Amino acid sequence: MSEISGNVDDPLIPLLRLAMLPGIGPRTLTALLECFDSPSDVLAASSDALLRVAGVGPKLVDAIRSPNAQVDVDDLIAECQRLQIAIVPQAADGYPKRLLELCDAPPVLFMRGTFVKEDELAVAIVGTRHPTPYGRRQTQVLAAGLARAGVTVVSGLARGIDGIAHQAALDAGGRTIAVLGGGMGAIYPAEHGGLADDVTANGCLISENPPWAKPRAGMFPQRNRLISGLSLGVCVTEAADRSGALITARLASEQGRDCFALPGPVNSRMSRGTNQLIRDGVTLIQSVDDILESLGPLSQPVQVRDADDAPRQLHQAAELLLNEQECQVLDAIGAMATSIDEIISVTKLPAHRVLSTVSVLEMRRLVRRTGGQHLVRI
Repeated sequence: MSEISGNVDDPLIPLLRLAMLPGIGPRTLTALLECFDSPSDVLAASSDALLRVAGVGPKLVDAIRSPNAQVDVDDLIAECQRLQIAIVPQAADGYPKRLLELCDAPPVLFMRGTFVKEDELAVAIVGTRHPTPYGRRQTQVLAAGLARAGVTVVSGLARGIDGIAHQAALDAGGRTIAVLGGGMGAIYPAEHGGLADDVTANGCLISENPPWAKPRAGMFPQRNRLISGLSLGVCVTEAADRSGALITARLASEQGRDCFALPGPVNSRMSRGTNQLIRDGVTLIQSVDDILESLGPLSQPVQVRDADDAPRQLHQAAELLLNEQECQVLDAIGAMATSIDEIISVTKLPAHRVLSTVSVLEMRRLVRRTGGQHLVRI
């Protein structure tokens, strides 16, 4: 596990000066860096050269020409160190790799806590700020089940479903990540300050905003793209037809993430959004198993720990549902065709057990036959 440090190297200062400028978003900053190679080159560029970059107008050029008048980087660094907030640029090892897949990935993240490699295996749970007892209970069941399976639970630290999901993951002994709409200097909502500390101890808080940024309405849709971006899939457990959770579901689809919804009573206003998602083609889920089985192959294997705390490579989230014998048989099957006789030889299990286990792995779509007696791992 690597710890995220709060130390900031000098090369990061020009990037901070740019990233914190009012009116410069991730896409514009990315366009500037593609044209000028480095933040220092952007700051040194002429006005005419800057105006040739898509998305850059005279007002932004004026801000770039006098960045120190817009934000005091020394104060920003000092405040982050005081609050134990790490400043993490895209090039840093601690930057979540899944976010790099986004076209509008934040150039700099502010983090408190630790982001570990196992957090790449994450599922977001989002929903209404006003859950019914049904939504509250089902969110607890799903978040706790994911946490016990070794999946990190991602949400937005908001009232309602978000807070319930974080707390249930923590209570189950799992990890959780909270993405904030504002800065970490004043946790919003204030009553979740204690929960934020607990998340920090068993995961991390993430924001693309400096510590002093107060949350505004427009920040939350921006925040939602990071919730879905950090996750393999997004699960909406309860949401009305105008819920912000539906924005997260849409963003998940646009980002190529899986999207799930928990069905609710047809006469419940708080289930209209989730039922609508299902009607529009989002995957209906009733249990944690439904989520894990639907996620499919991972773009890159993730290392997890088995029951004996030994490391193993996970190729699909559904592998978390396997017992010890099923894992043993699966590990004996390679990407190239493997015969049943080879599997029996490697595992030293009786033939009838290997055959029955192979059937389970086939049903879970973890292996497929390439011939009568040969299998490959998917």
